[in-house]
Amino acid sequence: MYRLDPRYAPAPQAVLRTGWRAVAAALPDGPVVVAVEGPPSVDWEELGDRLGRELTVRGTPVARLDVRGHYAPPHEVRDRTEHPASRDDPYYSKLATNPLDDLFDHLPPVTRPREGLLLVHGPGAALLPHDVLWYADTPKRYAEAAVAAGTRGINLGLPGEESDPRRLFYIDWPMLDRHRDALAPRIDGWLDVQDPDRPTWIDGDGLRATYAALARRPVRTRPYFNSTPWGGHWARRALGFDPGGRNTALGYELIAPEAGILIGTGPDAQAEVPFQLLCVLEPHSVLGPEVHARYGTSFPIRFDYLDTVGGGNLSVHCHPKEPYMRERFGWPYTQHETYYLTLTTPGSLVYLGLREDADPDTFRKEVHRAVTEAVPMDPEDHVLTFPAEQGRLYLIPAGTPHSSGAGNLVLEISATPYLYSLRFYDWLRPGTDGNPRPLPYEHGFANLDTDRRGDAVARTLVQEPRTLREGTGWREEVIGALDEMFYEVRRFVLDPGARADDHTRGRFHVLNVAQGEGVTLETEAGHIHDLHGAETLTVPAAAGRYTLRAKGDAPVLVVKALVR
Repeated sequence: MYRLDPRYAPAPQAVLRTGWRAVAAALPDGPVVVAVEGPPSVDWEELGDRLGRELTVRGTPVARLDVRGHYAPPHEVRDRTEHPASRDDPYYSKLATNPLDDLFDHLPPVTRPREGLLLVHGPGAALLPHDVLWYADTPKRYAEAAVAAGTRGINLGLPGEESDPRRLFYIDWPMLDRHRDALAPRIDGWLDVQDPDRPTWIDGDGLRATYAALARRPVRTRPYFNSTPWGGHWARRALGFDPGGRNTALGYELIAPEAGILIGTGPDAQAEVPFQLLCVLEPHSVLGPEVHARYGTSFPIRFDYLDTVGGGNLSVHCHPKEPYMRERFGWPYTQHETYYLTLTTPGSLVYLGLREDADPDTFRKEVHRAVTEAVPMDPEDHVLTFPAEQGRLYLIPAGTPHSSGAGNLVLEISATPYLYSLRFYDWLRPGTDGNPRPLPYEHGFANLDTDRRGDAVARTLVQEPRTLREGTGWREEVIGALDEMFYEVRRFVLDPGARADDHTRGRFHVLNVAQGEGVTLETEAGHIHDLHGAETLTVPAAAGRYTLRAKGDAPVLVVKALVR
């Protein structure tokens, strides 16, 4: 059965505490300065109050310093963090490269108290002198939900200001992630406050020991589904996932910048810690030396679901070509994608590439009329369509127009950059606020690959599987590879009960059970991990040799991606 909460035991030496009283008991009596760092989505007033109350009850004097009251004026924060070339762009900003101290004109002075504890808290607290460093966190989905709900003060350095999703994605998160990653080797405690009444804390050394072990064995991140205007209902019906929204459009199986790993002993004692920290603390073990040399600590492949079963068509869009991605948006590699059709319905389509007779100028004029005058257009006049074939992979290099039609479950296997859907047409569909959804079509046409058209699309982007190797009851196929794409997609086909051997050879693998009950994976070191239907698993480079054994009475298909 699909696990909604895959969980891993902490290292034996790790200390896990749940509840404010137990968490506060991890703090020393003093005299000491404790910095609690974290994102704006944390309720910092509540955190300070709850810790302060518990410390006072035990007899420890507490003084507080909220660093948010010492930020530079809002206009200064915006001027320092917004790239000049992005200020006139209503859709995207260039990724911010600022250090967090750009939020301040001057850091407030800190003096160690004569007795008790000085609690310095808020985004940027770690910049001040301190004796103990904690990181308080809520997963990024909480910040997204808060911005969507109109909650004020979610943006970095702008407490009390109206929240802006564009700043969240392109300015706040890059700054916060870089700051957090730099702190990771010396954090004394990680505090998960997504349940404000029942926080969970794990000590820093214990967290690092836990991650050192997980970096050498298969690990699954916590899945999550978001709602969108086009979304379907497969995940709710098939997996029992209820996101509290109107559909289950986007399944976050493994999107490294937002993924989390659950560490704990049960649902009442678990901390969700970013997957990204695994790559930061153990890059050679997770990514492999060659991949680490090319991509730093960025995990470059993502797996997610696009659920349009009972929903609508995705927008017709493309993704930035590499020079444009690097120079205009600031991401060092681009967003090549593939669609693996896990489930289809009769008549469903995949939009991919240009028709042989497509005229980009006419295409642009029709898109412009759709945007400015709400005149509907038929994308099939310009974009090729293919019958959506279950078990088929469709390759989507950057610049290629594409879309999944209604009635599909797509396993999207892609490069990790995921915030740059350059839409051409969205069926005149309103967003959740009732207004037309943004269409950054000028960005789209600046990246449109006009050579990817006609018969060449079917020949190069809809490839036939080719057997790479095989054994008794199994084979491994290459189902999609292009010279211009840095990763390739393979597939294991296993008969019931069959066993297939594999080896990471110094590069991580990502696996997904696309058909069948699942597999049991066992590494050479003896780590065993069950992987059920629709689940995704990361096999770190350090895992080395491993075996897959098919479960159930029917054939099993396991899709695999790796850096080429």
